[in-house]
Amino acid sequence: MGNALTTRTEFGAQETTGAMVETASTAIAAQSKAMVEARYIMAMRQPRNWDQVRQDLIAECKRPAFAHNKSAWYKKPIGKGVEGLGIRFVEVALRCMRNVLVETTMIFEDESKEIQRVSVTDLESNLTYPLDVRVSKTVERSKPMDDGSYISVRKNSYGNLTYTVPANDDDLLNKRAAQISKAIRTLGLRIIPGDLQDEAEVIIKAIRKDEAARDPASERKRIADAFMDIGVKASDLTHYLGHTLDTCSPDELVDLRGIYGAIKDGEATWKQVMENKTEQSGGTESGNENHSNGTPASNRPAAATCSDDEFKQKTAGWRKQIVDKKKTPDELIAMIETRQKLTEEQKLQIDAWSHEND
Repeated sequence: MGNALTTRTEFGAQETTGAMVETASTAIAAQSKAMVEARYIMAMRQPRNWDQVRQDLIAECKRPAFAHNKSAWYKKPIGKGVEGLGIRFVEVALRCMRNVLVETTMIFEDESKEIQRVSVTDLESNLTYPLDVRVSKTVERSKPMDDGSYISVRKNSYGNLTYTVPANDDDLLNKRAAQISKAIRTLGLRIIPGDLQDEAEVIIKAIRKDEAARDPASERKRIADAFMDIGVKASDLTHYLGHTLDTCSPDELVDLRGIYGAIKDGEATWKQVMENKTEQSGGTESGNENHSNGTPASNRPAAATCSDDEFKQKTAGWRKQIVDKKKTPDELIAMIETRQKLTEEQKLQIDAWSHEND
């Protein structure tokens, strides 16, 4: 009776009063329960006002410092260009909405990878969107470890050897943060109403365009300097545009700012930008694909979004192309989106296939 507090013996009976032993797991469970209940109680007592949410969000988007943030809006080099709102916009929008819970929990870990479960919950509607994120514990380097060891080696697109080595703590922290940020952005956009997203995107692009039109010389210098910081020279930008930077229109400056945001956030590379530019130019010049039915591509109806059922049916074939390294995720996405649009969650799933053997 190690937990007995008192023991009383009577005629033919014994009564024992036990002491409650509180373990660490019990305390943590009670704390988690209290925190969850507190959040839902606050959400019920202080429900959001959608008109106020809209005003606060628009006020944020009208701030030039926010509108010019690389992670507020980006343009990925896929097809004619895939535009989207970034993680900074999602963070601000969720803060304006209030009563939204973002949680990250590690659900699996071994020597080669860890799996983080990211979830975004609207506490007022009790709606939760979860997403499991796989983070490999390896990185690619141009040389092996100091002791000469490495996990695997391959040749990159330039013909140089690239070594896969174990990630150190800083590398793993950066990879984890980047993957979790992408998941939060994807899930957050499902919580934020679509009309607010559309309105915010228009405002952000207008602010960028107005700034570029008001002082194009300064904006051009800022963009050139920003690209230089990520290894893209002014001559590279000239080659991409087809003319010198000093003749850029405000729209072109806005597009360059969006492309810079995508590269800086790891959504694309300059090599992919140029490959996509070449592919789009070749498609236009051939005239066979864009005018196969005698109808200009710009006059055709927008491609329909791939449904979840259709995505599941084609998963095996698409996944095989990625696993067999016949196509990169971006190449496969670009090919698919020539016929139908993919959701952000479907794009994340395609990208995850490329890390299955990490």
